[in-house]
Amino acid sequence: MFQSLFRRGSGSDSVYAAYTAIVAQSRQPVFYAEWGVPDTVTGRFDMISLHMAMLFRRLRGGSEQQRNFSQAVFDLFFKDMDRSLREMGVTDMGVPKKIQKMGNIFFGLLAALNEALDAGEEAALVDVLRRNIYDEDDDADGQKAILLAQYLARQDQLLAQQDTKSIVAGTMQFESV
Repeated sequence: MFQSLFRRGSGSDSVYAAYTAIVAQSRQPVFYAEWGVPDTVTGRFDMISLHMAMLFRRLRGGSEQQRNFSQAVFDLFFKDMDRSLREMGVTDMGVPKKIQKMGNIFFGLLAALNEALDAGEEAALVDVLRRNIYDEDDDADGQKAILLAQYLARQDQLLAQQDTKSIVAGTMQFESV
């Protein structure tokens, strides 16, 4: 099925464009250098996951086309994670287990983010980020998580204002940081 999603004319350009935008935004140095997200494989996975979650929030409950687009971006994300794990030397036997664990982490983070953002409670969002992104020792006073929480709330609002047809066409905008 994955191959059929990316055949010529299937909308693969828009899926790649959206995923590329997510990865580029996730690599912004401010997250790592100033906001204390660990500059590790896990920290980078977490940042991509956060931005993926923002896309999924925007398209949730949408049309079949939007659900298919979300699924295609998700599939590409985990295809990329599979490739990355193999490049890092994870064995063929180990990759599926790691991918499954990454999927569980992603869906747990997505559910927690949805709950906190739907409630509109910054403190709840900060708690989600402190549990999932930051090591308590690295953000003892929670100030770094507050900055990231405020950023995510702004991204959520920004994406909510963007037309879903544009997003599905691969044109999504993130705030400059």
